[in-house]
Amino acid sequence: MEATTLVPAEKQRYQKHLNLPEIGTKGQLRLKNARVLVVGAGGLGCPVLLYLTAAGVGTIGVIDPDVVDLSNLQRQVLYTTDEVGKPKVKAAINHLNRLNPDITFDTFTTALDITNARAIIDAYDIVVDCTDNFKVRYLVNDVCVAQGKPFVYGAIHRFEGQVAVLNADLGDGKRGPTYRCLFPEYPNDIEIPNCNDTGVLGVLPGVIGTYQANEVIKLITDIGQSLGEHLLMVDLLNMSQQKIKTKRRADAEKIAREGLISAGSRPNPAALGPQKISVQELADRLALGEDLFLLDVRERPEFELCHLEGAVLIPVGMIPNNRKRIPTDKPVIVYCHHGIRSANVAQYLYAQGGLTNLFNLDGGINAWARDIEPEMAIY
Repeated sequence: MEATTLVPAEKQRYQKHLNLPEIGTKGQLRLKNARVLVVGAGGLGCPVLLYLTAAGVGTIGVIDPDVVDLSNLQRQVLYTTDEVGKPKVKAAINHLNRLNPDITFDTFTTALDITNARAIIDAYDIVVDCTDNFKVRYLVNDVCVAQGKPFVYGAIHRFEGQVAVLNADLGDGKRGPTYRCLFPEYPNDIEIPNCNDTGVLGVLPGVIGTYQANEVIKLITDIGQSLGEHLLMVDLLNMSQQKIKTKRRADAEKIAREGLISAGSRPNPAALGPQKISVQELADRLALGEDLFLLDVRERPEFELCHLEGAVLIPVGMIPNNRKRIPTDKPVIVYCHHGIRSANVAQYLYAQGGLTNLFNLDGGINAWARDIEPEMAIY
């Protein structure tokens, strides 16, 4: 249900926004009701997350599979030295919650790929592309085009950066250019720049990410002139910028559909069958609030003795008649006592239904009780 008022604390927090006639209470309520997905919590993602959180965007999704590395700290200013080795999403949310405790954060510590992109992106109004991965960027483009959603693109290289609002709603049923309109051909491995090799000025992602956050806020509040038909190019070494007029291709939808078909046909780790997940990784993902489906395949007496909170019990013998109860749009963690029965169930579900979102809990609930929850009953 959408919020229709601002509470007194919000009026105080967002006073400077409320003083702007272009935003005011109406615009701040739009921010409060907005849902934005940030893909990547690295150099670009850090300023985007900070400013969207501070601005009062009501629900922010963050997806990034990486951990904080010492070499990140030169530009990824959301993290601190003592967080090296920790998942970026977890570290980011810890800081952002302290900045603005009224924001709802959806967290995803898995990579965005063809198996989950549609379901994840579908839950948001706007996507912010803060990744340095070309496969993910083209995937974001293709899903956003298919779902009719705008996404704010940002990219950096050495001293230069780019920003654009892609697939933007221009009114009268028209949409702006897509990423494939600007860059139709996927670059080969030699052409893909890598900041580990070429380097990047530390403040550059801060500048470009701030531009991205600005475009998101303008889209939500419907103010100003967006970059919906322009590519902004910034050079910090020469302190110059250029805005290039862009145009949507007539076959934008067609090439996006072809991109999704191509991505779906490419092999990926999930397509090779069920994967394993350790009890520690599961504990971390649960602590981050990730939306997981916990499937307990033991018998009821075992379940009543001990089980993971929120788990759904479907004993092994009842799995064939209950396949429809098992979701396809979120990770499914299958577990039993020691991980043997659950491995068989995961393999069965994969073979029968082609599910690619399955994870078998390595060591089962016995390992969970031993390593994560020692007060749990063991049998």
